[in-house]
Amino acid sequence: GFYADRWKKLLIPMSSPTKAYFDTSDQDPFCMYNYLLDITTWNKSIRRGFIKVKITDYAGNTVESEVNSEASTFQQYKRVKILTGFYQDLDKISKISLTFSTKTLIGPKYKLRILQMRLKSLNNPER
Repeated sequence: GFYADRWKKLLIPMSSPTKAYFDTSDQDPFCMYNYLLDITTWNKSIRRGFIKVKITDYAGNTVESEVNSEASTFQQYKRVKILTGFYQDLDKISKISLTFSTKTLIGPKYKLRILQMRLKSLNNPER
């Protein structure tokens, strides 16, 4: 993926504090494409769980996000922002699918009612 030793030589001499974050995957070509999911729900009861995002382009190519390690808490009319990553970047998205899971094997299955959502590319903010 990225050669961190080359970045270190560039960043250390700078006088101001500098942070560099590298998101890599465990698959070739090792790059991750980050998106911010901004979601507002309208369930009356609090829901806690994980959201998996699937995007499809006009050619029918589909890519699924990696599940976040921390569960999100969804409350009525409260915005939640979730950072999600994909192994592949699709340019023109035709369809977005969300799957909500509590990751429990026993107990009831819950629905998450969505009032509003926005998916924004962090690698290409103009999208």
